[in-house]
Amino acid sequence: MIFCCPTCGGPLERRESALVCPQGHSFDIARQGYVHLLPVQQMHAKVPGDTKQMVDARRRFLALGHYDAFRDALCRLAAEHLPQGGAVLDAGCGEGFYTSALAQVAREKGGGTAGIDISKFAVRAAAGRYKGIDFAVASLFHIPCAAESADVLTDVFAPIVPAEFRRVLKPGGVMILAVPGARHLYGMKEVLYAAPYENEERDTDYEGFAFLGSESVRREITVEGAENIEALFSMTPYYWKTPPEGCERLRRLDTLQTEIKFRFLVYRRL
Repeated sequence: MIFCCPTCGGPLERRESALVCPQGHSFDIARQGYVHLLPVQQMHAKVPGDTKQMVDARRRFLALGHYDAFRDALCRLAAEHLPQGGAVLDAGCGEGFYTSALAQVAREKGGGTAGIDISKFAVRAAAGRYKGIDFAVASLFHIPCAAESADVLTDVFAPIVPAEFRRVLKPGGVMILAVPGARHLYGMKEVLYAAPYENEERDTDYEGFAFLGSESVRREITVEGAENIEALFSMTPYYWKTPPEGCERLRRLDTLQTEIKFRFLVYRRL
């Protein structure tokens, strides 16, 4: 286990139904198998992160298979860089769609996998469905993991915190970021906005990391059914910032055609 105590930074040891550090700080293991390692002072909302409804919607959409190509590309990249016995940390793991696949990669190399997310609903869903993975409710800005404890860190559309990611990665460890391509979900934007815009595509340098390269995965998809379109919509930042008239136009659709594109940016920790 790469988790450490969020209070004192000490290593955590599993004891019956709790994780306990040498200083005696104890964190109960929930029935689903996850732990809550998010101190109150790091909670910037009463219930931070995705709601239960959003988590359920994301799970329904991902089960349709539209994002399987992205999952497979992420796992291939992780497998290329994960050493035997290595540890994978999925930062911003959500409901575990990518984490569960990464865990299979790690198991094949005799290693382990951990996933963290600030949403307790997402982590609860992930831990309830996927076993053999260490899941915790935690902030990406204060990751409860020991320094230099992960060999590969993945971040799929979650906040990017370079200094904290570098701290938890071993020297030579690899960070894989998934960011949207220029026309990712452009077909949805055309419905939502009078003047849709493309995402900026750029290779960003991060202090303490060497950029190894990028890879793009693009598909054209057709989403059938208003419920599935709404599920996809709720997975995006547009869900929070679209004017009501744009939301209403989308909700009148029963079929949505759109491009989807992920860019995977790969970095080595110096």
